[in-house]
Amino acid sequence: MRVFDFDGTIYKGESLFDLYLFSVRYEPRVLKYVAPVAQCGIRYKTGHAELAPMERKLGRIIRRYLQDIDSSKRVARLCGSGSAPTVPGKREGVPDAAAHAGLNALSEAFWNRKFRKIKSWYTPQPDDVIVTASFDLTVGEACRRLGITNLIASTIDPETLEISHLNFRTNKAKRFREVYGPDAVIDEFYTDSYHDQSMIDMARTAYLVKGNKLIRIK
Repeated sequence: MRVFDFDGTIYKGESLFDLYLFSVRYEPRVLKYVAPVAQCGIRYKTGHAELAPMERKLGRIIRRYLQDIDSSKRVARLCGSGSAPTVPGKREGVPDAAAHAGLNALSEAFWNRKFRKIKSWYTPQPDDVIVTASFDLTVGEACRRLGITNLIASTIDPETLEISHLNFRTNKAKRFREVYGPDAVIDEFYTDSYHDQSMIDMARTAYLVKGNKLIRIK
């Protein structure tokens, strides 16, 4: 079994932040979230974020952001230009395609432009598993285009707009075990950060990804 982190590993950059910036062109109101979103991203990448405070802060931002996107007339026009994507794989309560149609349409338009940022070193295999802190509502479309059906990601309750699971730090390994069982064997794990140490510990072989360079660390 091959298991991959997503952002910085097989995607060049942070897809969630890139999607947020992309959404500003369709709904300028969401620009007001740039400071707290950037702050959360920096704390996450530098290893200074703790699970509970991060979940509370992100929860507030994401709920307001989704409300703005769902009520946006500009985004509604974008929704009319194509069908909403279906999120694949082990979806852990992902809402159906009708929920958050605005965000789904934004995600589809985003990946039309940014799919080229999938790194050239990565050759997907159908049984690959993606384990990411980003949200299934956005990474799911990239997985669909890659032909990957196994995705473990952060999730949002479609009714309350609350974060139902933040797939962050040690939560990645915990959720992986819940989905695949305690005896599942990770033959290869790929990440761009030692913050994924809990996943590294579970793998037989692990690689640190720097750009398109793979460095074996286990």
